[in-house]
Amino acid sequence: MNFIPQLSIKNSLFLGLTLLFIGFSSCKTSSVTDQKNVENNKTDLLTTRWDTVKFEPDPFSSLVNLETSYGVLKIELFFGTGEHRENFLKLANKGFYDNLLFHRVIKNFMAQGGDPKSKNAKPSTRLGGGGPGYEVEEEINTEFFHVRGALAAARQPDEVNPEKKSSGSQFYIVHGNRVSEDQLDQIERKYNIAYSPLQRKLYQELGGAPQLDMEYTVFGRVYEGFHIIDSIANVGTNSYDRPLDDLKMVIKIVKE
Repeated sequence: MNFIPQLSIKNSLFLGLTLLFIGFSSCKTSSVTDQKNVENNKTDLLTTRWDTVKFEPDPFSSLVNLETSYGVLKIELFFGTGEHRENFLKLANKGFYDNLLFHRVIKNFMAQGGDPKSKNAKPSTRLGGGGPGYEVEEEINTEFFHVRGALAAARQPDEVNPEKKSSGSQFYIVHGNRVSEDQLDQIERKYNIAYSPLQRKLYQELGGAPQLDMEYTVFGRVYEGFHIIDSIANVGTNSYDRPLDDLKMVIKIVKE
């Protein structure tokens, strides 16, 4: 099975994923939030116009569209995580992801999908244990972090997967919550890393899940369609965090 930590508790819940966001040093942003709030670094995530949040993809990134009943998430796959990028494109080219479900959704945290067993699954079926039959070597990188919209690979917990290998197909997209300076300071001390000023600013303006940083491979991000992440995150779910109404996906490659 693939596991992801439950919010602040790592490796404590089954059905997990991994997520880190790309370093933004080479990426431009536009309409991230109201300009006055950006300058004052006081953006209120509850009033942010997510339909205006966009990023300019890196010219070296591959691009895919993840279609849902709520609209299209436009996603870039990072050049710097080549094994994950190529694997995702390979599966998308085969139609592997088409009509699979977002089988686990937790508001203010993430939405997970990519389990082939979710296709045509009965409502009572517990999902999250399926995959293509292989794992992908981790590509954890300090440039990639868990800001809202990050795309990361699920994986099994450290107890059975100390090398932090990723699921061959399961992924998640970060919805996230507010992030404080203290949270980022604690993570820097724990992993002996340093967030850049821009990474800190994005975390504080967009929110995210920094407790997952340096634990999972982030290999892409949503660059347009942030309001759709909100729509997905707000669906009704059962006691296993599975949406009550099937939330299917179709992934189409725009640029390899």
